[in-house]
Amino acid sequence: MSTLKEQLRKDLTAAMKSRDELVKGTLRMTLTAIGNAEVAGEAHRELSDDEVLGVIRKEAKKRAESAEAFSAAGREELAAQEKAEGEVLARYLPRQLGDDELAALAQQAVADVEAETGEKPGPRQMGQVMKKAQAAAQGRADGKRLSAAVKSLLT
Repeated sequence: MSTLKEQLRKDLTAAMKSRDELVKGTLRMTLTAIGNAEVAGEAHRELSDDEVLGVIRKEAKKRAESAEAFSAAGREELAAQEKAEGEVLARYLPRQLGDDELAALAQQAVADVEAETGEKPGPRQMGQVMKKAQAAAQGRADGKRLSAAVKSLLT
């Protein structure tokens, strides 16, 4: 069993003992999503820590999108609940890159593509640059923010 999954289970047990309904519900949903990912496909398998992080990232993104949708619909109490669940999940995610770090990472990706192709990349090479930038970010930056940083350098 992955150490991150074990940590989630320990934290769930602690939340149950302290009667923390928010953390308990969020971790239960996350562990269910991890379990579903383990049985998806042809055979049951244990997920690695990186794969578990991917599931947590996906769950956190769902919470952020739901909170945005609820806010747009005027359902602030539901939006607050989704944001709170997202904050619980954020505890298990790596620290997000700041704007300066993100800009430096995007510049390095552009430089890498320029070194490979021999010419300064333009908007048509956005995919190549994004591939390098996402590999360097290793899930520490939201795709929208990363894309905006790369796009600003290519135009």
